[in-house]
Amino acid sequence: MNFLKKCSDLFVVFFLLSFKNLEYKKMNPLPFTIERTYNAPISKVWKAITDKDLMKQWYFDLPDFKAEIGTEFQFKGGADDGKQYLHVCKVVEVIQEKKIAYTWRYEGYEGNSKVTFELFEEENKTVMKLTHEGLETFPSSNPDLAKENFVAGWTEIIGSSLKTFLEK
Repeated sequence: MNFLKKCSDLFVVFFLLSFKNLEYKKMNPLPFTIERTYNAPISKVWKAITDKDLMKQWYFDLPDFKAEIGTEFQFKGGADDGKQYLHVCKVVEVIQEKKIAYTWRYEGYEGNSKVTFELFEEENKTVMKLTHEGLETFPSSNPDLAKENFVAGWTEIIGSSLKTFLEK
């Protein structure tokens, strides 16, 4: 009887901890992070992610973008054959040749997220870590704003478009 009681107590503790973990994950979902290594020096990668004339060659056309804290910029984007969304952003952090971060939200929709680009030197190459946090704040009722679409988009942009631009 004592053995069954202990097993029952352990099951209850395990169940409660699992439930608590699920609650935590719902309240604090993990951000999307992607890392890529480029055969280019940090200075070249930094310029590619902060110079609006270069950015439009691999990213988006951002005429109002400046790598300065407080700069606000907007751009339209979405699926080529689907709805276009007005992205509203504001630069919130800049550490020269190391890090740039900006808020990212959609005009007319709930939610606010943040995109951070971090650069690290590794044997004459550059490792970029991109983190997009706050995706869970976007309306779950809109499938265009689902996390998997951001994963696909950033994977293409960072993994293919930027890499091709930098290593051509």
